[in-house]
Amino acid sequence: MIFEEEHMSVSDWLDEKAAEGVDVSQIELPADVAFNEDPDETIFFKEILPCTFLCPENHPFSKVQRFGHWYSCTGQDKKAGIHSTKMKWRLFTKDKEQALQVARAHIE
Repeated sequence: MIFEEEHMSVSDWLDEKAAEGVDVSQIELPADVAFNEDPDETIFFKEILPCTFLCPENHPFSKVQRFGHWYSCTGQDKKAGIHSTKMKWRLFTKDKEQALQVARAHIE
């Protein structure tokens, strides 16, 4: 009989860290937590892609995904420019409107 190892969800892990008094707004998820869970939904995604869609370089983007009652916002600021590796950002919040506002602000 094969048993699947129990993994903590992103939402539970963030709740646990917040309960410990950790500021989770800019925290980096451990690889095992991030790898083992797909988001419940992607609420917002925008990418600035003036090249062809086959371009393998970096492009500015903003993304908001929901994990339980937490929103994960990630991206690369538009001000970084095309093909840059700078100005990457992230935010975890329970506030959907804040998540969308931050994501839009970074890409507009």
